[in-house]
Amino acid sequence: MGEFRSFETERLLLRPMSLDDDAFILQLYNSPKWFQFIGDRNLRNTEDARVYIKDRMLPQLYKLGFSNYCVIRKVDNVKIGACGLYDREGLQEIDLGFAFLPEYEGKGYASEATIKLVKVAKTVFSLKTLQAITRLDNAASQKLLEKLGFEHIENIKIPKDSAVLMLYQIEL
Repeated sequence: MGEFRSFETERLLLRPMSLDDDAFILQLYNSPKWFQFIGDRNLRNTEDARVYIKDRMLPQLYKLGFSNYCVIRKVDNVKIGACGLYDREGLQEIDLGFAFLPEYEGKGYASEATIKLVKVAKTVFSLKTLQAITRLDNAASQKLLEKLGFEHIENIKIPKDSAVLMLYQIEL
């Protein structure tokens, strides 16, 4: 994993997810807001989480050099969330996505991590445009995307998701 870039902010380390993050992914992907706003990924144990990381996260990392980042609080080395750049089916551009454990919400961590990822999307990965999707009832994500400079383009549906989603975009 050493050949892939990690990034730091004042309070956070963002490093590519690895198979060692299986217990954390299991916890995050089974949190109440994950179910509410993102959906059930059918991860019921750490083996399910390892397979998900191996089959869904690592291939994109090897192909594009970026994927899902584990967000770690530097002060105590605790894994608090995920933030990533995703090549998502149904979107024309790379998608910025983020999710945090409930106890770390409302502390500015999502803002800090996403500001950094938007910056490196341009400066490190040479992306010209980013998109982001969120459910109509996810006001917190909408607010953060607008703070980052994303604009709501239209409402869409993507493959394998029945929900109507708000599509946001930013030119880098």
